[in-house]
Amino acid sequence: MRVAMLAALAVSASACQTAQKPASLLPAGTAPALTSSARAPVPAQQQTPPVAPQASAFDQPQVPVTAAAETKPQSPSTEAAAATPASDPVGDLIARVEKDFQAGLDAYQAGQTETARQDFDKAFNALLESNLDVRSDDRLEKEFDRIVEGVNHLDLGSLESDSKTQKSEPAPIDETNGITPSADAKVRAKAQAEIKSTHSDLPLMMTDQVAGYISYFSNRGRGTFERAFARSGRYRDMMVSILKEEGVPQDLIYLAQAESGFHPLAVSRAGARGIWQFMGSRARGYGLERSLWVDDRQDPEKSTRAAARHLKDLYAEFGDWYLAMAAYNSGPGTVQAAVKRTGYADFWELYRRNVLPKETRNYIPIILAVTIMTKNLSQYGFDDVSMDEPVAYDSVTINYPVDLRLAADCVNATPAQLQELNPSLLRLSTPKEGAFELHLPVGTADQYQIAIAAIPSDMRLWWRYHKVQPGDTLASIARSYRVTADAIAGANQLDGTELQADAELIIPVAPGKHPIDTSTYARRITRYKVRTGDTVETVAENFGVSAQMVRRWNGLHTGDSLRGRKVLALHLPVTPGGEGASTVSGSVGRSRKTAQTASTRAPSGKSAGAKAGDERPSVQATVLRHKVKSGETLYSIATTYKTTVAALKRYNGNVAVLRPGMILIVQPAR
Repeated sequence: MRVAMLAALAVSASACQTAQKPASLLPAGTAPALTSSARAPVPAQQQTPPVAPQASAFDQPQVPVTAAAETKPQSPSTEAAAATPASDPVGDLIARVEKDFQAGLDAYQAGQTETARQDFDKAFNALLESNLDVRSDDRLEKEFDRIVEGVNHLDLGSLESDSKTQKSEPAPIDETNGITPSADAKVRAKAQAEIKSTHSDLPLMMTDQVAGYISYFSNRGRGTFERAFARSGRYRDMMVSILKEEGVPQDLIYLAQAESGFHPLAVSRAGARGIWQFMGSRARGYGLERSLWVDDRQDPEKSTRAAARHLKDLYAEFGDWYLAMAAYNSGPGTVQAAVKRTGYADFWELYRRNVLPKETRNYIPIILAVTIMTKNLSQYGFDDVSMDEPVAYDSVTINYPVDLRLAADCVNATPAQLQELNPSLLRLSTPKEGAFELHLPVGTADQYQIAIAAIPSDMRLWWRYHKVQPGDTLASIARSYRVTADAIAGANQLDGTELQADAELIIPVAPGKHPIDTSTYARRITRYKVRTGDTVETVAENFGVSAQMVRRWNGLHTGDSLRGRKVLALHLPVTPGGEGASTVSGSVGRSRKTAQTASTRAPSGKSAGAKAGDERPSVQATVLRHKVKSGETLYSIATTYKTTVAALKRYNGNVAVLRPGMILIVQPAR
C-alpha cells in the first residue's frame, strides 16, 4: 500500500510540472544535433513499439502534429494537476494561448485561412496584451518563441493579404509524398534495363516503389515533372558547380527537383522553404539568415551551398547516400533511431520493416524516379520539353535600405522583375541594416548607381520618381503622394506650375506619409524585439507606420520612451492593388526633352555649360540640368555656373560622389 501511495504522489508531481510548464517544449522545427550521441533516444523511447519521428529540420508534417500533442491533456493526472487550488496566472495564460494556437492549426489544416489567421492573432494578442511581461517569465518567453517559430513554419505567406510580401507557392513534394502509386510490371522492366546504361554519381536501384513513381510522373504527375525540368535550366549550371565544389554527387540536384520543382518561393505545409526546402532551425545551422526583410532559404545560390554542406555532413554520419537523403527529409535523429532499433544501416531494410515515417519511405523512391527519368527523357516522352535559360543579372552591393519600386524606376524595370531577381527579399524593400547584394537586370548596374545617387540615402525607402501623365498637375500629383506642391517644385527646381508630358519628377515623400504605405495595415501581427536606444518614433519610422498607431497597438500612452518594453506588436503597412503612381526612370527629376536640350543644344565642339553665360542650354531658364562629364568635380561645375558647391549639394540631395552621365540640377547665381 505504501509503495502504491508513493507511486501515486510521484505521478501527481510529474503531472503538475507538465501542466505548469508546457512552454518548455521546443518547437517542432528545432534542429537536432548531427552527432549520434546527442540524438540517441532514451531507453523509454526505444521501448515504444512504433518509432515516432523525432523533431527535425526537415520533418515536414510534424509542426501541426507536435503542436497539437503539446496542447491536449495527456492523462487523468494532468487534469488532476489542473484542478489544484494553487493560482498560476502564467499557466492560465499559456493554456489560453495554446487553445487559440491549436484552433489556428486546426483551421489551417482544414483550409480555413481567414479563421486560422484570426486564431493565430488571438494567441499572440493574448500574450502581448496581458498584464504579464512576456520577457519577465521564463515560461512566457519560451511560449512566445515557440509559437512564433511554429507559426513561421507554416505557409502563412499565402494567408497574408499584404501585397508587399513575396508570394509563395506549394512545394511539389507535399503532393507526391502523399501518395504511394502502384508499380507497373512493364514500367519496372523498362526502367531496370535503362539503369544499366544510365550513368549517375548516385547509386540507382529499381524497386516497385521507384517504378510506381515513374508511372506517376509519366501520367498524372506529368505536369509536375515537366515544369520542374523546364525550370531547372535557370539554376542547373550554378547548382552543379557548387555541388562539385563541395565534393558531393552532382546528381543530388534531383533532390531539389523532387522537393521544390526548382522554385525559390516553394513552401511546404510544414514551413520548409526554398529550392532545397530548409526548415528555419536547420537553415540557421548552415548560415542561412532570416529576418523581417530577408530569408536566405529563398536565395538559390546560398541555399544550394548550405544544402550541399548539410548533405555532406549527413553522409559523413551515415556513410550511405540513401540514409543521408532520408535524414535530410526526416532528420538524422529519426534515421539514427531506426538504425539502432533494427540494427540495419540500410534504407531498403528500414523501408521493409516500416520503421521510418511514410513521407521518408516515399522520399528516396521519388528522387530515384526523377533521376532515372531526367537522364532518359526521350524514353518517357519528354524530349520535346526544353529547359529555361539562366537569367543573367548585375549585382550591386548596397549598405542602405531601398524600396524596390524606387530601384525599379532607376533601371526602367518593374518591382515584380526585381522581386524575381531577388527571391530572398520578403518585402518590397532591402534590409534596414547591413550589406545586401541587390540583383538588377543585366547591364543596368551603372544606370542604377547614377539614378539612385540623386536620392538622399535616408530617403530611399520613401522618395519616388513620377512620370507626368496627360492631365497631371502639381496639385494632383501632390495629393496622390500626400506632399505639398511646393515640396515637389522645390525638389525639382520648378519655377512654375506647368508640367511637360513625360517629365520625370522626384517626389520627396515624407517618411510614413506615403499613401501606399499608410492607407491600410496587415491583419497579421509582426513581433518586434525592442533594442537598446529604440523609441516609439524610431520604431515607427523604421516600419513606415505612424507613432500614434504604434502606441495604439501596444497600449502605450503619450511619450516616446519604450523603457521596460521587450516586445512590440506591429501591423505592417499594406500596398493596395496598384504599384503606385511611380513609373520607370533612369534619370533624375527631368523630362527627356529637357535632358536632351541640356546635353545637345550647345554648338559643336562645346559642351553644355562650357562657358558661363556663353550659349548655355536653356539660357533663359532659372533652373538648368547639367550632365556630368569625366573629370568634372562639384567645384568645377559650381565655378562654371557661377554658383557654390553648397548650392549644388542642396539641390541634388547632398550628392558627394559624381559619376559621368549623372544629371545635376543647377540654379546659377542671379
